[in-house]
Amino acid sequence: MRTSRHFISTLKEAPAEAELISHQLMLRAGMIRRLAAGIYTWMPVGLRVVRKIEAIVREEMDRAGALELSMPVVQPAEPWQESGRWAAYGPELLRFKDRHQRDFIIQPTSEEVITDIARAELRSYRKLPVHFYQIQTKFRDERRPRFGVMRGREFVMKDGYSFHADHADLEREYRNMYDTYSRIFTRLGLKFRAVAADTGAIGGTGSHEFQVLADSGEDAIAYCPDSDYAANLELAEAVPPREGRNSPHEKMEKVPTPGKTTCEDVATLLQLPLQRTVKAIAVVSDDKFTLLLVRGEHSLNEVKASKVPGLHPFRFATEAEIQKNLHCKPGYIGPPADGASGGDSLGAKVRVVADRSVATMADFVCGANEEGYHLTGVNWGRDAPEPEVADLRSVVEGDPSPDGKGRLKIQRGIEVGHIFQLRTKYAEALQAVFLDDKGASRPMEMGCYGIGITRIAAAAIEQNHDQRGIVLPRAIAPFEVCLVPIGLHKSPAVREAAEKLYAELLAAGIEVLLDDRDERPGVLFADMDLLGIPHRLVLSERGLAAGTIEYKGRSQAAAENAPLASALQLLKEKFAA
Repeated sequence: MRTSRHFISTLKEAPAEAELISHQLMLRAGMIRRLAAGIYTWMPVGLRVVRKIEAIVREEMDRAGALELSMPVVQPAEPWQESGRWAAYGPELLRFKDRHQRDFIIQPTSEEVITDIARAELRSYRKLPVHFYQIQTKFRDERRPRFGVMRGREFVMKDGYSFHADHADLEREYRNMYDTYSRIFTRLGLKFRAVAADTGAIGGTGSHEFQVLADSGEDAIAYCPDSDYAANLELAEAVPPREGRNSPHEKMEKVPTPGKTTCEDVATLLQLPLQRTVKAIAVVSDDKFTLLLVRGEHSLNEVKASKVPGLHPFRFATEAEIQKNLHCKPGYIGPPADGASGGDSLGAKVRVVADRSVATMADFVCGANEEGYHLTGVNWGRDAPEPEVADLRSVVEGDPSPDGKGRLKIQRGIEVGHIFQLRTKYAEALQAVFLDDKGASRPMEMGCYGIGITRIAAAAIEQNHDQRGIVLPRAIAPFEVCLVPIGLHKSPAVREAAEKLYAELLAAGIEVLLDDRDERPGVLFADMDLLGIPHRLVLSERGLAAGTIEYKGRSQAAAENAPLASALQLLKEKFAA
């Protein structure tokens, strides 16, 4: 490809709207152009990157035995109503009516449609297992689309769905997809981790996210450097303290703490370590009031809390509800000493659920359920009833790894892939059943496997950039090599050498961009660096006189000279390296 026949539209400065570096660089490199909030046109340079990502994903999915199809972007409401997600999905689901006033949606995902296909086509165990996938446009009406294509409303996703006669076969395909996704992201040239994750709104049991490691990532990942353990922070287990609970050494006392409503303030006032304090969070589920307790320096993990029996779903209690149940303002609440709600007329007990670390505490500090006061020297069993115990907190760096093989570290990541064991959730809702080998009717086991195609392009840039622009891995760069002739329009010798080498590279199957613009060398180099092309060859009259060509890798500090006659061989060696 020649720049004179391609569309290169670079910018010196990114628009003010761009926050993330990937958004800035994609706009500056002319990869995308904004049409509306969260909706972008993919320009020729950017589309080349997307098509390369798609090609790798498609090759590996086909290799894994999946079958490609294409489902409609516009879908009728009926299957969504059958599954219950028509009402449950929320405003992110873009609903509309056609001219006949029938309800439709723009697909955010396609579990309902593929299950409708399965129930019509896969009626016998003899047709199972099967795995369908598509690479298709999706739309989710995000309230606050941001970060360019990283969190846009319209995007391209690979979504796959597998159907099985039993759970064992679903687990086999789940492992197959785990390995397939690992190959995909390795081929894409990305640094990533597969982390255990929560299934969220999709539902099901087993779940893994594939996270591209980047400081700008929205997700926090807990991992052990000494083992393969990795999990999303929402799911990472905070293991119980090894040491048991100490015996009481202090007498419980009520101390004045006027205006001190946080554990930090109370610890400072009492000159105690923050680890000695207990934080109480009041929540309500199904109109039932519950007190959740975590250690002062820890944070409540809402996903974990929602998995406590009887707490799904929950919301944080209002000040009025706290006053009603504990007769106290927020900031001074704690486990009731006698287990009662504090009101004689109420007669109901306040449910108390303590994090594992709180359950082993002795002589701790907590709210006194009286405005302006806290209790010191509190002990379970003596001063307050033994609580229910659960894993309620988010892990922190330095916590023991749940596999017992080291200490956890925390790193940011960008989710680019997610695999689920859906089990029979959609099969039961939409009556997708098959006849087994004994003639009995059974619901199909189902898996779901997604990859954010357009998000990968942005995530790769977040992970690979420098002060000059994008630094893409060769596998997904818009071109593998840029050939930059200096003085092309002035020197017949340079033109002839450039055309000859250009033809030689094309014949060798190398994706090369010949920059034949009549611009200063600095402009040519800056644009090629901005685009993220990993290898650069420069021809000049001086080099031709010496029989050399200049080579520079995109991440290389300084250029090097090599014999012009062996330029192709040089590139092959660089590719191999």
